[in-house]
Amino acid sequence: MTDKQDSTRRDFLKTTGTLAAASALVAGSTGHVHAAGDDTIQVALVGCGGRGTGAAANALSVKNGPIKLVAMADAFEDRLKVSHKSLSTSFGDKVVDVPEERRFVGFDAYRQAIDCLKPGDVVIFATPPAFRWLHFTYAIEKGVNVFMEKPVTVDGPTSLRMLELAKQSQAKNLKVGVGLMCRHCRARGALADKIQNGELGDVLTLRAYRMAGPTGSAATGRAPAGRNQLEWQIRRFHAFLWASGGAVSDFLIHNIDEGCWAKGDWPVQAIASGGRHYRGDNVDQNFDTYSIEYTFGDGTKMLVNGRTIPGCKNDFATYVHGTKGSAIFSTAGHVPARSRIFKGQNFTKDDQVWAYPESEPNPYQMEWVDLIQAIRNDESYNEVERGVKSSVVTSMGRMAAHTGQLITYDDMLTCEHEFAPGLAELSFDGPAPVVADANGKYPVPMPGLVVDREYEG
Repeated sequence: MTDKQDSTRRDFLKTTGTLAAASALVAGSTGHVHAAGDDTIQVALVGCGGRGTGAAANALSVKNGPIKLVAMADAFEDRLKVSHKSLSTSFGDKVVDVPEERRFVGFDAYRQAIDCLKPGDVVIFATPPAFRWLHFTYAIEKGVNVFMEKPVTVDGPTSLRMLELAKQSQAKNLKVGVGLMCRHCRARGALADKIQNGELGDVLTLRAYRMAGPTGSAATGRAPAGRNQLEWQIRRFHAFLWASGGAVSDFLIHNIDEGCWAKGDWPVQAIASGGRHYRGDNVDQNFDTYSIEYTFGDGTKMLVNGRTIPGCKNDFATYVHGTKGSAIFSTAGHVPARSRIFKGQNFTKDDQVWAYPESEPNPYQMEWVDLIQAIRNDESYNEVERGVKSSVVTSMGRMAAHTGQLITYDDMLTCEHEFAPGLAELSFDGPAPVVADANGKYPVPMPGLVVDREYEG
């Protein structure tokens, strides 16, 4: 099942017209010539699932100059075929110019796809997050711009690695977008400015919720008999902490990042709780509920609640409370935000004093409008450091729940437990980063028993 409230890139191909209209906001921009004698921006897609396919569609819908998809890569041929067919049907062969010889399958496929680009082109990384640092390293070496999905890291060692790579990419003047698309929402941005200009007074408390039914592959059963374990873990990546950071990192990161944006700061510590319920035959590494209390340096609290249990009350929103009033930062999912301010602490119509006055362009599209504009105009544009910080803060809350300990930002960043230390050598002929026991079950967090890492093994 998927989260029905979530407007994701999987829905993009159904709404191409709307998103293309949003991209027309910059249709008149001329920009710099992309390369000598040719201003076509070429795109390679690495990771051809629903998210990657939608990201590619967003890229191809930007209307400020010629752009085309020229290469595709995935670990699995079936996903690549479905993605190619969908994009070709929507955009045609002139825009999706990916013949058989530029469709690559396997763990090294990302290199082959990037090799089809020239410096200044763009590669999309929409593989499970574990692979982000590895793929980004090669993109920097080849001098290509990058769009990478969130989260950008899932543990301490890869976070330190990505911060160093961020510096390298900045030194090369590469343009890098990170898929925290809500940061490109015009309504949220207008509200964030008002909050930081003092219209709510001092921010005292932030609340964020993503409580829904089963989402993505977060709840996963045993691998079918004879199925390759590594293939199973990559295909069901939300279920495995090494691959995605699990449900917290892949889903709650948006609301956590919204709260940090509204506050204009990053929290310094977290305490949390969570648990597993009604598990049935599921053997994934996730909890079904997470409750996190973040503390900022000035003592402000941010309360985050996540749940993936069917039959319960749903909520998918972020709220801000200050000494002069309160605000709904986002309403019910990612699109539309319907951001607004109230004079008291109750979100009643009579108390509403401001609402975003314009139609909201879709932030999934606007993050691409902004990135491509920066490439064409050679503007400074690099979201990696912010993406790492958001990922670390999210992992900090996750680790607090999984260990039962108070975890600081520095604790998370310097934790030596790397979930997939042999990532560069992964092969379907070798072992997976986590191994199931004789009953097909994987190691799970045990708060209070395992306190220095999130799981044993």
